[in-house]
Amino acid sequence: MKKLKLEELGRISVEEFKETKKIPVIVILDDVRSAYNVGSVFRTADAFLIQKIYLCGITGTPPNKEIRKTALGADESVEWEYVKDISPLIRELKSENHKIISIEQTDGSVSLPEFKIDTDEKYVLIFGNEVEGVNQKVVDLSDYCIEIPQEGTKHSLNVSVCAGIVMWEFFRKTGLTD
Repeated sequence: MKKLKLEELGRISVEEFKETKKIPVIVILDDVRSAYNVGSVFRTADAFLIQKIYLCGITGTPPNKEIRKTALGADESVEWEYVKDISPLIRELKSENHKIISIEQTDGSVSLPEFKIDTDEKYVLIFGNEVEGVNQKVVDLSDYCIEIPQEGTKHSLNVSVCAGIVMWEFFRKTGLTD
């Protein structure tokens, strides 16, 4: 077994990425404080062919050196937009037939492995603040809440780790991994 060099990985250019078929998933980061977390989500969104990222509330936006440090250029490949207030955005995306999913622990959450992903649907995955999680007003506007099963003492994951797990699951179940 030989470790591959960068030039052996078959990376596509930013222009090719923009033309590549994406999975029917939009990510929303709402009130995410850490620019490093934002950058990590960009990088993961690039890896798993996410359509777009919306940055809402206090979430930092490119250009930003902390986002750049963890995104490693994915802030240039992944389409993104800043929207101050998330509620009108959610209503707009719902009107375009997107299923709105908050990633949050609620009394009605569905465990991620049990959530049935319909490849004919369009999804929006909402990730909230590092301390407070997804705001209740956003949960109220959601069609579903999904949580990642956890067995340790914390029952909490870093938002960028959580986003990576959920994006991978949606990528995996859409069939683009074949």
